[in-house]
Amino acid sequence: MSGRRVVITGIEVLAPGGIGRDRFWELLSQGRTATREITFFDATPFRSRVAAEIDFDPEAHGLTPQEIRRMDRAAQFAVVAARGAVADSGIDVEAYDPYRVGVTIGSAVGATMGLDEEYKVVSDSGRLHLVDHAYAVPHLYNYLVPSSFAAEVAWEVGAQGPATVVSTGCTSGIDSVGHAVELIREGTADVMVAGSSDAPISPITMACFDAIKATTPRHDEPGRASRPFDGTRNGFVLGEGAAVFVLEERESARKRGAHVYAEIAGYATRSNAYHMTGLRPDGAEMAEAIGTALAEARMNPDEIDYVNAHGSGTKQNDRHETAAFKRSLGDHAYRTPVSSIKSMVGHSLGAIGSIEIAASALAMEHHVVPPTANLHTPDPECDLDYVPLLAREQLVDTVLTVGSGFGGFQSAMVLARPERSAA
Repeated sequence: MSGRRVVITGIEVLAPGGIGRDRFWELLSQGRTATREITFFDATPFRSRVAAEIDFDPEAHGLTPQEIRRMDRAAQFAVVAARGAVADSGIDVEAYDPYRVGVTIGSAVGATMGLDEEYKVVSDSGRLHLVDHAYAVPHLYNYLVPSSFAAEVAWEVGAQGPATVVSTGCTSGIDSVGHAVELIREGTADVMVAGSSDAPISPITMACFDAIKATTPRHDEPGRASRPFDGTRNGFVLGEGAAVFVLEERESARKRGAHVYAEIAGYATRSNAYHMTGLRPDGAEMAEAIGTALAEARMNPDEIDYVNAHGSGTKQNDRHETAAFKRSLGDHAYRTPVSSIKSMVGHSLGAIGSIEIAASALAMEHHVVPPTANLHTPDPECDLDYVPLLAREQLVDTVLTVGSGFGGFQSAMVLARPERSAA
């Protein structure tokens, strides 16, 4: 079973600026930004008052009133994305043994919006020290336990195999897909519905990032607030969203005539065991993850055509990541286009890793490298080719996508065209 190769046959994305993979790709390829002043609540008291919000109507996307009442916004995202991914793949899930169809969903902060809103209700907007639970929604427990996300998606697609939530901070979206790949490779599952979802734009989240000055206070130009690798950057822009994939064993997908976006050829994750929010400047742990993912893919560094960076827009991360690319790719790092889509859709915490996998697969599909928007004044310490402002047409057969998260998590994934090797 260890020789099984895993491919992506279905993709759906809910992202700021456009719901659905086609609108998502249109935004990226045009270099448009979806960051704006926060509209979900009065952000006046906060240091950072910009975010990348989704204009999402759950009823318009097929959720029933009961589902809307039962599920937090992030769970709603996950279910809608799962439906779209299954439809895109053309797979008949009912034709498979349900015990060999599984689900993995990543999330960094779970049902933050639901919990924040319900606390406001049961505490009468903070007035009551002893809260009155009688005012809470009946399904408040589902908000408390992120495992409900995987359960909702499993019920939606009829999966009775492994159902797991992966929560590794901002690398959750890569790690959830990586875990799903491993389940197929080892023979535990034949089909996995995998991805991630987060909807963190709430007062409590903004307050937390305000406290450590991680988010940008740039409010005068919300559309230009997210500036990865730019010398004038001063923090990331919070976002929300989801991306979900259908993953299958390659030969099975070919037999049913499925369209294959990409093979997930390599994956690795490491921890820096160093600091909750700090990063070592040499990028050694991310470089180690990249090297291991390349080895698993049986690829040399000079075979990478494009790097989809974490690119959060903090000086610490951008410089750490630049060092990691140089350390792992050597001289090829200077010849490889690198970009950050967070410049356009913000940083949706646990969801962004999966959204970036979707961007990577679509870059391969269209042979276009999305740009780093708002990159006008390059940081001299970030001296690679960060594809400023405009998308670039070029052959893209292999992509390296990476993530970096609070807690010291560093993850890397290699996507490739499945026909590149018969090995």
